[in-house]
Amino acid sequence: MEEFDLDIIARKSIKGVFALVSRTFLIQVLGIVASFILTVFLDPASYGVFFVVSAIIIFLNYFQDIGLAAALIQKKDPITREELTTTFTAQQVLVLSAVIPTLIFSKQIASFYGLNQDGYMLFIALVFSFFLSSLRTIPTILLERNLNFNKLVIPQILENIFYNVALIIFAVMGFGINSFTIAVVLRGIVGLISTYLVQPWKIGFSFSRPTFRRLISYGIPFQANSLLALVKDDLLIIYIGKVLPLSQVGYIGFAQKWAFLPLRLIMDNVIKITFPSMSRLQHDENGLRVAIEKSLFMISFFIFPAAVGLIMFSSSLITLIPRYEKWEPTVLALTFFALNSVFSSISTPLTNFLNAIGKVKITLIFMVIWTALTWILTPLFIFLYGFNGVALASFVVSISSIFVIVVARRYVKFSFVRPVARQFAAAIVMLVFILLTRNIITSFSTLFLEMAFSGIIYLGVLMVIARNDLLKTSRFVFESIRK
Repeated sequence: MEEFDLDIIARKSIKGVFALVSRTFLIQVLGIVASFILTVFLDPASYGVFFVVSAIIIFLNYFQDIGLAAALIQKKDPITREELTTTFTAQQVLVLSAVIPTLIFSKQIASFYGLNQDGYMLFIALVFSFFLSSLRTIPTILLERNLNFNKLVIPQILENIFYNVALIIFAVMGFGINSFTIAVVLRGIVGLISTYLVQPWKIGFSFSRPTFRRLISYGIPFQANSLLALVKDDLLIIYIGKVLPLSQVGYIGFAQKWAFLPLRLIMDNVIKITFPSMSRLQHDENGLRVAIEKSLFMISFFIFPAAVGLIMFSSSLITLIPRYEKWEPTVLALTFFALNSVFSSISTPLTNFLNAIGKVKITLIFMVIWTALTWILTPLFIFLYGFNGVALASFVVSISSIFVIVVARRYVKFSFVRPVARQFAAAIVMLVFILLTRNIITSFSTLFLEMAFSGIIYLGVLMVIARNDLLKTSRFVFESIRK
């Protein structure tokens, strides 16, 4: 069934977020443990190799379907078998057009970045995984379009368990970069098989020019957005991997991964839910307003205190954790990336809303501006401040994202201040508390005590200034999950 009313969409969305966050709690914890173990057992240069090679594969990923998948999810009318097979056929042509030249010139790419044999094998494994992921697109579209997030989460759980367990086992056994290679191949195979078990789809090849033209009218601007995001972020990493030593690239990768961890755990899951949900609500302005405000409320509730905690506790963690002193140079970069995450948590739900209602050309303009600023400021700041300049440039560019608020309100009159102001105030109080008391941190026990009290302070302030909203939202979430 394609049509949903606001209450059904809201409850499906809440259950979807709950499924993606709570039911993946195990793999989220496992992923954090795996990342921690890798940063203990791998040197910064090896971590830098993985960071650069992964960026190369992400670069290929943006050419996978030229926005056809998003066009099918956003489409108002029911999708047809012809649209699915046309999308699948076009996608495979694009994927093979990227994979074959990449494999042909793989040795030259490895030589360009100074990769050893282990780095080269990781690169090949990621190319193979990229091809496998392209075969999963149609079943994933069907699950997302029908808001079947409870099923969508199953392949994610399985593939991430295999990936992170393999990473931990082989890293501890001393496999180094090869730990990534083995884990990447396992993840690709498990993800493909489990996706088709959860959402069977009979693979078919066909090509309809009218269908293709209709889909790319939305898909091309959407993918142009993604392509510019690629140039702004991942292509920048490829550039950095050439102009900076791999050890410093490793510092950047370490700082970025931990600073953006709250975004990956919370915001990505909320965005994944709200894009198809808002697409179903295109006809309902009030429904869109509610969806926007709830997204901002939920994301800022988690991201604001997480950013404060990362900034204030990172140096203590690096000092206290054995074999972690090698990451001490990353503290400043981590701070700037964490500040970036605060602004991203505000702008991303709004660009997501604009895409969902079909205003992809507007988000494309923003992406052009952000990409230009990134490529102007990053080389300049690297010259002035070294590898820390990458994080500083990222933060400066993120500040400009507040202009998205003005544009988004032209289409739906939502409140921006009300959903985020009280979380911001509580996070500031939390920050002041840590500044006044962090001198007590001399061991893990005092660090955890400080973290616990900081969290209590944050929640306590919110209960005073936003009690009704917290209780109302909590009640709605629990009722939605129970039903």
